[in-house]
Amino acid sequence: MAAQTAYSAEELRYLNMLARQYPTVQAASAEIINLQAILNLPKGTEHFISDVHGEYEAFLHILNSCSGVVKEKVDELFLTRLTQAERSQLATLIYYPREKLERIRRDTDNLQEWYRITLYQLVELCRLVTAKYSRSKVRKALPKDYSYIIEELLHTHREEIDKRDYFENIINAIIDTDQAPGFIEAVCGLIKRMAVDHLHIVGDIFDRGPRADIIMDSLLNYHSVDVQWGNHDILWMGAASGSRTLVATVLANSIHYNNLEVVETGYGISLRPLSVFANEVYRDCEVGRFAVKLTGDDAVAYTEKDKLLSARMHKAITFILFKLEGQKILRHPEYGMEDRLLLDKIDYANRSITIGGVTYPLEDCDFPTVDPADPYALTAEEEAVINQLTTSFRLSEKLQRHIRFLYTKGSIYKVYNGNLLFHGCIPMTPEGELMTFTIGGKARKGREFLDYADTAARKAYYQEPGSPERQDSMDFLWWLWAGRNSPIFGRDRMTTFERRLIKDESSWTEPKNAYYTLYNDPEVCAALLREFQLEGPHCHIINGHVPVKARKGESPIKGGGKLIVIDGGFCKAYQPTSGIAGYTLIYNSRCMRIAAHQPFAGRKNAIENNLDIDSTTTVFERMDARMKVAETDMGRQIQERIDGLQELLKAYTSGEVAEDHSRRGN
Repeated sequence: MAAQTAYSAEELRYLNMLARQYPTVQAASAEIINLQAILNLPKGTEHFISDVHGEYEAFLHILNSCSGVVKEKVDELFLTRLTQAERSQLATLIYYPREKLERIRRDTDNLQEWYRITLYQLVELCRLVTAKYSRSKVRKALPKDYSYIIEELLHTHREEIDKRDYFENIINAIIDTDQAPGFIEAVCGLIKRMAVDHLHIVGDIFDRGPRADIIMDSLLNYHSVDVQWGNHDILWMGAASGSRTLVATVLANSIHYNNLEVVETGYGISLRPLSVFANEVYRDCEVGRFAVKLTGDDAVAYTEKDKLLSARMHKAITFILFKLEGQKILRHPEYGMEDRLLLDKIDYANRSITIGGVTYPLEDCDFPTVDPADPYALTAEEEAVINQLTTSFRLSEKLQRHIRFLYTKGSIYKVYNGNLLFHGCIPMTPEGELMTFTIGGKARKGREFLDYADTAARKAYYQEPGSPERQDSMDFLWWLWAGRNSPIFGRDRMTTFERRLIKDESSWTEPKNAYYTLYNDPEVCAALLREFQLEGPHCHIINGHVPVKARKGESPIKGGGKLIVIDGGFCKAYQPTSGIAGYTLIYNSRCMRIAAHQPFAGRKNAIENNLDIDSTTTVFERMDARMKVAETDMGRQIQERIDGLQELLKAYTSGEVAEDHSRRGN
């Protein structure tokens, strides 16, 4: 009889739970073999995207093309067999199968033959992109309606003489039963699904561009994704949580950039309370400084009456915002932002204001709702308007669904496969020390403060509505959005007041945290990585938030290769400054490479003319050997599972856990 191994009560409970899944030696051994095989597969491809800012067409194209990975696979397989035009059409079909099929059905003479050739090509390509995954993983990813047929085609090679007829008969049957369009769409989806194993969104899904809600819908359906909250995401999270200040901020931004489609059409939020209030209270006011930014067709389509109403609404909500921000600063002296209390500093007699010891003329002093004796108090009408608008944000079912997703899949930062991902910065002093914050009753810095911020951000949404804890956490969300040296904002101050009311642009400056200078130093980056228990040649900080000025020769790679800035540059307003449409990052089993993208010409143009985004990909780090699953976070979890199963085998052998052969077939 084998000697018994002494297990603690807790260990025995774990082993008995494991035994319910693997009730025999044979079952546990088979699973160990399966998991060991998975550990030796190549690491899956990770795709990093940041700062998409509502530009849904460009985002969806980058997502569909996997930042050029799909086109590379097409070229790899068909470079000598298809012309460049044919390869481009095949890639576009994979990106937009439904829309492209409609055009092809309309323009192709011999559609049956086209289906046959295309099905062969797609199956071959699908075989290539699924090759590095286990059959089990591929099987789980198969589209439900065609799973059996696709699996048969993937593992039946037309070149095998004995199975050629079988393979060709399946293809013919798909065409003869009019299933080719649906089957092609399903296989194209599988190719995109297997080309990227995991997607990272490094912040700022919302604002600037037209339809962040469409981007959110696509992420809800994505197979594997995480999000690091950006300042614009925090803004919408706070608005959805019921923060009146952040509701006012969302609307002020959306009106200023003429980006109300996402608010009204995307989320069904009516702005009628604001428009009625603005037209009544600000009818005879100066609103020139609050003119809305109009570009393209909107600049022609907007009448003077439309422009005037938008400016009134912009001014009305902006002053509600200034008051609510002031209330937060007064409520939270620990934020250290008393110098941003500006409404009480206005010199109405001289139409000026003194900020930081400098006196500036004010372009506008016509503030009908501001009481100089109590400047941060809302009028009764303002209270009613902002309460109605906040209720609309809270009751938007689609917005709430999207924000719940952000809370479920998102966080302030993430450590994943040796990389540290965050949107803004790790706040630092000019001397290179981690900046300390005394918020929440305790001094914290670095990772400890980011962990605190993550927890507080969640309380703003999940604590009981109306509770002091929820109100305090909603105030903290505002601090994350605009607070001095917030890890997501990363600046000394937000100068909305100055930009709206002061002509002198020197007052508009928003000094960046010292982090954005210090991160050029490899030693600083290495120290920051160590703060998060990361150390080694293939550990990096992956950062969004600040556009890279490629036009001026700035590189997205900082700190001697330890830090990569991947601000997506999707926002069209930033592109003249950056010179490109930003960067994305691809990390596969062989290398890390960064893709620099030119502006997207539009979905319609891409579908009609097979035009891809013009991108340049640069490999900046190669692995010493092809990286395997065993070296990833998932691999470490699998190894823990293997270790547990090996202990279970010992327990079966020693008799401390009994096999259950009656459940062998389960």
